[in-house]
Amino acid sequence: MRNKHLYDLENESIYILREVAAQFKNPALLFSGGKDSIVMAHLAKKAFYPTKIPFPFLHIDTGHNFPETIEFRDYYLNKLGADLIVRYVQDAIDNNKVQEETGKYASRNALQTVSLLDAIEEFAFDACLGGARRDEEKSRAKERIFSVRDDFGQWDYKKQRPEPFMQLNGKIQFGENVRAFPISNWTEEDIWSYILQENLELPSIYFSHTRKLVERDGAYLAYSDHLNIVESDKILEKVIRFRTVGDMTCTAAFVSEADTVEKILHENVASKHSERGARIDDKRSESALEERKKGGYF
Repeated sequence: MRNKHLYDLENESIYILREVAAQFKNPALLFSGGKDSIVMAHLAKKAFYPTKIPFPFLHIDTGHNFPETIEFRDYYLNKLGADLIVRYVQDAIDNNKVQEETGKYASRNALQTVSLLDAIEEFAFDACLGGARRDEEKSRAKERIFSVRDDFGQWDYKKQRPEPFMQLNGKIQFGENVRAFPISNWTEEDIWSYILQENLELPSIYFSHTRKLVERDGAYLAYSDHLNIVESDKILEKVIRFRTVGDMTCTAAFVSEADTVEKILHENVASKHSERGARIDDKRSESALEERKKGGYF
């Protein structure tokens, strides 16, 4: 018997996906290869079955992604039969549109905003579907389902519309763009419960494995050539998993023996920390994600 709560969430998300397809001329789905975007892709498949998903998938590749995630991205979307567009942060660096960060905490996470805005302009996307959820972080809690951005990609609370009874207003001015969030009302527990129910495949980094790590400021980062190692860093091996998928330079691992979805669900319920707590970039300031949203971040 299907879980009624998940069934209701699924129906709501499918409704939003269909509204995006109906109200916008040229939408795209932002796909990172993480669990949230995989759930979104699965919902899109259900929403438009038996026809092909009517919009492309867009990935902004920072060049610092986990190799397992990129490999899974290509495998999964090929299996799904979806169209994939990839744009690279390295191109923006080479064209002097952004400057590579330096130092101990250097990351390309914030740099991907320019590549995203360039892709939106290149393909004239008027809506981008994202996998953000309101339970992730305080700046996401006030996000609308249809989040209006100006012609610079910036988020402004004054431009956000009321959405009573899920009445979604996709009318925008020339140059404006909407970020749509079909799984906004889901929680991390909902996502994992749905993954279990639907038997969805995931990148291997979500499950416990032995990995070479860098211990820094009490956090465990995956050892890689992209990480600027300093004298105070400690290199070691541990059995870990990742609760969220971001750049290798700013995504911390959790010590864990959870190697199945059931074990992950049990472990997450007992955890006192949110998955977003593993994002090092979010800790740069109290309003780090809020500031990136104002600059055009999804």
